[in-house]
Amino acid sequence: MEGPPFAPPHFLACYTETVRRLIVNADDFGMTTGINRAIVEGCTKGIITSSTLMATSKAFDDAVVRARDLLVGKPEFSVGCHVVLLDGEPLLSPDRVSTLLEVHQNDGTGQLNTKLSGFARSALSGKLNPDEIEAEADAQFSLLQAAGIEPSHFDCHKHAHIFPAVLKPLLRAAKARGVRAVRNPFGRIFPFPFGRLLRSPKLWTRLAQMNMLRNFAASFRNEVLKHGLRTPDGSVGVLVTGALDASYFRCIADNLPEGTWEFVCHPGYNDAELSQVRTRLRQSREQELAVLTSADARAALQRRGIELISYRDL
Repeated sequence: MEGPPFAPPHFLACYTETVRRLIVNADDFGMTTGINRAIVEGCTKGIITSSTLMATSKAFDDAVVRARDLLVGKPEFSVGCHVVLLDGEPLLSPDRVSTLLEVHQNDGTGQLNTKLSGFARSALSGKLNPDEIEAEADAQFSLLQAAGIEPSHFDCHKHAHIFPAVLKPLLRAAKARGVRAVRNPFGRIFPFPFGRLLRSPKLWTRLAQMNMLRNFAASFRNEVLKHGLRTPDGSVGVLVTGALDASYFRCIADNLPEGTWEFVCHPGYNDAELSQVRTRLRQSREQELAVLTSADARAALQRRGIELISYRDL
């Protein structure tokens, strides 16, 4: 496989050290200026080491300026591309991404699928054109590069790259643009307090979904390896998206296995601008920011000897 000069022939696209390393990646960079501001605060005052920027977002220009400033002051920080293939607007014209669109009956125009369930059905039934996925991803990578941001990695809005039919064209686009790493969306389930889970039916639903989707984990690793990209051992924090608090974070830190993992987070401010955006994550974004900038979070990582890294360290 293609790789850096130091990589032995048997090198797999993940790390298996006997240490614990954690990438703390903030999604949705560019969604609103309040989210942008929170990500910067989480990096400069907290434990955020990485972020993924949405090329199709309303606050893209503001995010680019903030990202450039961050990279000057903290060159170890990494900025990737948060590829949007659903619940947003495409960069390409509708005729070039027709299989990714929902058609509106009133005017004949379309936007990207708004529901993950509909997107999943299309992905699993072979209705998504891989050339359209590759072209749209290429356009989004290209826009970041044109703005002076070289993406260190990529992931997908709502983890759309978890489906093999979506992953393959994305990896082709990433490799062609020199993007060297991708989020491993397959999470590690931790022994969360049973009583709290009983009181959180949404967590039970998400747990069932994650267990079902784990069937794609082996093919994910095989495709990443084949395309020469790198990926962490997995993601943590996905199960408690929208419910993260200090106790959940301590539980994750205390049970983090050896290897290199990514903690997926969504900090932000629940302001008037966010109220204009279609998202289920509102007040939880401020709660996450409070956790990520707390002394308790850093202490929890230090207590377990967990090293904070970014995607640049891959």
